[in-house]
Amino acid sequence: MIATILLSVGIVFLAELGDKSQLMALTFALRYRWWVVLGGIATASAAVHLISVGVGYFLGAALPTRAIALVAALTFLAVGLWTLREHFGDDDAEAEPKPPRSTTAPFFVVLSAFLLAELGDRTMFATAALATDNSWIGVWIGSTIGMVAADALAIAAGILVGKHLPEHVIGICSGLLFLYFGTASLLTAARPDLGILTGGALATLAPATAGIALLIRSRRARRNSERIPNDPAPEADRVR
Repeated sequence: MIATILLSVGIVFLAELGDKSQLMALTFALRYRWWVVLGGIATASAAVHLISVGVGYFLGAALPTRAIALVAALTFLAVGLWTLREHFGDDDAEAEPKPPRSTTAPFFVVLSAFLLAELGDRTMFATAALATDNSWIGVWIGSTIGMVAADALAIAAGILVGKHLPEHVIGICSGLLFLYFGTASLLTAARPDLGILTGGALATLAPATAGIALLIRSRRARRNSERIPNDPAPEADRVR
């Protein structure tokens, strides 16, 4: 049992290094509390790996991976647009004090995002393959620990980065990263024949376009705010 757990931890940990789940964990850590992100990741990992080891390779092969990828892509795009809209709303709204953040909604956002991202992922197939020749309980425990440990490193990196960046910049970066994830998942589902480099390069077009549009909007808003002090006085003041 111990050998199976250690084997599963090592394989899943190495498989998750540099994977999109780590980038997702870092992005969520920039926006939400670290323990909320870690709890959502741990819950999603336990659920996904329980499915993979419980039913095995046949369920993994029969999963509608393209449909899941499309839903995940739409989820990432929606979260990205919502985040950017939140940080580029009205100036008066930004000046008002923000209410305390709820932890329930972020937890379910992280949970649903990782469930959709990991279903049909290579880690799930690797876990199913391990469960065919080893104890499923050991594989389940080890794979969950390995994935949580790998994503915990990304969360720690997000915490360090978040301490040196203002909240406004963090929100914009998070939104742009989610646009990238959504576009990449959409391209993978629509055109699975695209290579990793080609798909990754095309996926950068969405956040780049959004970033340029936001930059133009920010400059226009700044120019409008600079013109306000130079506006002529109201008619009543002129009469006086």
